[in-house]
Formats: sequence, structure tokens, C-alpha cells
Amino acid sequence: MKIFDREAVNMDIDMKKMPKLGFGLMRLPQKDDEVDRERVCDMVDAYMQAGLNYFDTAYVYHGGKSEIAAKKCIVERYPREDFYIATKLPAWSMKTLEDRDRIFEEQCERAGVDYFDFYLLHSLEDGNNYDTYERLDCFNWGIQKKQEGRIRHFGFSFHGTPELLEKVLDAHPEVEFVQIQLNYLDWENPVVQSGRLYEILHERKIPIIVMEPVKGGTLAQLKPELEAKFKAVRPNDSVASWALRFVASLDGVMTILSGMSTEEQMADNLRTFGNFEPLSADEQSLVTEVRDTILDTPLIGCTSCRYCVDGCPMSIKIPDIFRCVNTLRLYPDDWRAKNFYGNVINGAGRAGDCIQCGQCEGVCPQHLEIITLLQEASEQLDK
Repeated sequence: MKIFDREAVNMDIDMKKMPKLGFGLMRLPQKDDEVDRERVCDMVDAYMQAGLNYFDTAYVYHGGKSEIAAKKCIVERYPREDFYIATKLPAWSMKTLEDRDRIFEEQCERAGVDYFDFYLLHSLEDGNNYDTYERLDCFNWGIQKKQEGRIRHFGFSFHGTPELLEKVLDAHPEVEFVQIQLNYLDWENPVVQSGRLYEILHERKIPIIVMEPVKGGTLAQLKPELEAKFKAVRPNDSVASWALRFVASLDGVMTILSGMSTEEQMADNLRTFGNFEPLSADEQSLVTEVRDTILDTPLIGCTSCRYCVDGCPMSIKIPDIFRCVNTLRLYPDDWRAKNFYGNVINGAGRAGDCIQCGQCEGVCPQHLEIITLLQEASEQLDK
């Protein structure tokens, strides 16, 4: 039986000191296929000047360039004690015990830090990822790194079932926090099960970091008639702010990550959290009404994480194609979707170029049937 000495490892996260809005570095602005560091620096400055300081990156974001951007735009420009930086260990990049330290040291070099404030096992889910973390003893490895002072707080990001979450938490009391996908559209999603995951963590009083609060941008742009419902109540607030306020109104939520890609998104989110107001009972009812209406039109639940893109042998920009399909599902006569598709496939693969290798489905956190969905996309867009 594994015995964990909680007193030997500091597990206290002061949630009062944690910023409610975190800056996710997964969807940074780009220029000529590179991270646009000048714009990122401006966004970082605006974020820090608002008194916020939690930055979330990962080994695989932007093909490994996100951690480097963190170094250039944050670490080299601000005192180390002025910010929190989080990154993640990817199961799919490891085969041996030695890979854990190899990747960790590479991350430290990329980010220009000696330690990470928050360190996560990346995308823990049923099957290969969780099995890999157990086979390579990554939980004990993480605690060892804490004892060495290389990690301040240790947890994992999660894309699995509620049953697995309970199993992991029972087996690993050393976990200090968990990052889950949580938004009003996925609250009762039978695949994501956001609501049940939240309830498990909240019952156990485990701090929650939220990812995909706006579901990859899906909840930032709604049908005009749905946007009008929100605007009738709060005419000066963005549609995205409703999604963020829904999550931020939940007890036990420590930090909410937003993968901001533009200065406008940054400014809007800062307005939302600068004078934060929890949802009222009437506003909660309105969110439920809007959610139920959205769910009447089934959309592809892609969050644009782009894990599927890097390994695609046909260079198909899958998330961008699914964006086109969702637009056509909502607006069948919208010519802009097909024009956008033309730009997407410029220099890249068409939906119909899929060779059904299954690489994309193997890494999709949303467990989408990508091969079938690409066939639908091809029928609509490759004519």
C-alpha cells in the first residue's frame, strides 16, 4: 500500500492569491507561421498591469514554441516572483523513465526558469495516457521534483471519465489541483461530462483550473437571435463574457484559462474580470435557455486544440475545416464558410485528402470521430 506523507510536501495553494483569469499560451497570435512576440508582449503587459499573473503553456503548444515565447515575453521581462508559470508533461512524448527528466530539463531551458509554479501531467484520460503516466511512475516523479524545489504545485489536466477521475484521486492523494474542461455547453455533455467532473472535485475540495471556458471560441459567437437575448440583458457585455462569468460563478474554481489570440480578446476579458459580477439567478436561467437552444443544433465539439494537426500526414487543418462545417450547420446558406475553406486548404490538405490513418482520433481530447466528420466536410466543401 502506498503511503503519502502530506506533511513532507507542501500542498497548500493559497487560492486567495490566485488570479481568476489565467492567460493560456496555446493560441497566441502568429506572423509568418511564427509566434508574434511583439504582440504577445503587448498582451502580457496589459494582463500584468491588470494585476493578473498566471500563464499556462505546454511542451507541445505551438509545436514547442509556446514555452520559448513564455521565456521571451514573460520570464526575461518580469521578476520571477511576480508571476506563476505552468507547463505540462506529455505522455505521448515519453517511452522510458529517462524521458521524464529529459523533457523537464528541456522545458526549463525553453522557458528560462529553474522551477515551475504549477506542473501538470498533460491530458490524463482513459487508456494510453493514464497508463503511460502510471507505467513511468510519473506521480511519484512529480512529488520528487517538488521535494527538489523544481515544482511548486503538482496536478494534472483531465479529459477522461468521471469514474477514472475518482480512481486517480483515490490512488493519488498527492495531487494538489486538477485542470478540467468546463463551460455551460459541456455541463451535461455525455462525452465531456463537465458538470460531473466539477462536482467530484468540488466535493473533495480540490482546487479547479478551468480550460475551454468559451469552448475554443464556440461560445464567443452565437446565432444572432441568441446573442440578442444576452444583449437585451447586458447590452455592453460580449457574448464571451457570459461564458466566463458562468464558470467564474462556481465555487472552488481557482483560475480560468483563456487562450487569448488578440488584443481585443484580452481587453474584453480584462473588462469581464476587472469588475466581476457573478451570474444572478435570472442570468443563470438565461444561460440555460441559450444552452438548450444551441444543443438543438448539433455542432462538432472541436475546441481547436490542434493536437490532430501536427501529426497529420496529409497536412489537413482539421479544426479549421470543422469550423467551416459548424458554420454551415448553423447557417446553410452562408457563402463565407466556403470562402474560408478555400483559404484553409491553400498550401494544406483538403478534407477529402484524409487517408483514414486514425492518428488524429488517437490524440483528440474530445474523442471526435474525425475521419467520419472529414468525410462530411468533403461532401459539403470539396465540390
